[in-house]
Amino acid sequence: MVASPLPLPKSNRAERAAERRQAIIEAALDEFIARGFAATRLDDIAKRAGVAKGTIYLHFKDKESMFEELIRTAIVPLVGRMHAPPPIGGSVRDAVEAFARTFIEEVASTRRGDIVRVIVAEGPRFPAIADFYYREVVSRGLAGMRALIELGIARGEIKQKNLARFPQIVVAPALIAVIWQSLFSKHAPLDAIEMFHTHLDLIFGERRMT
Repeated sequence: MVASPLPLPKSNRAERAAERRQAIIEAALDEFIARGFAATRLDDIAKRAGVAKGTIYLHFKDKESMFEELIRTAIVPLVGRMHAPPPIGGSVRDAVEAFARTFIEEVASTRRGDIVRVIVAEGPRFPAIADFYYREVVSRGLAGMRALIELGIARGEIKQKNLARFPQIVVAPALIAVIWQSLFSKHAPLDAIEMFHTHLDLIFGERRMT
């Protein structure tokens, strides 16, 4: 009598499920970047991930929820860093520069930036994903930046007190960097970090050389 194969331990099954989920997410990112949100099909994602289409539904309700997961895992954690106060002894400008450098290096110059570009291009036609991005990324990012601006005003680092009403002004170069990278970088490469330094000079005043 041949013994039946033993079932996989729960830990192994969970690991395999996690691997399939990650493969689906990575395949979805490739498809969204290559085709855009509207033209991406679940069949193509399944094929690229090497899974049956039905497997996708074990992890995601639909294409929209899959795109939301990309935002949640790839971009939201970066924005969360803005809510941390500057380190002891650090200036508000240092905190803003650190965030800008992280955003430019980990978003604008990577495939994360392609996610943002898809939202900019197709958000008007798919308001649900634009609304999700606003809730999870934009509103949190603006709240974190507003808190930093208010701290800078209280410390005397920022003279323009009205800036707290418009934190979009501070983060504007980050969005410019994302858009420029995809449209115009081959014509005029942009040093996004140096651009941000110049932008912050206008807000905080030029740094004094010691």
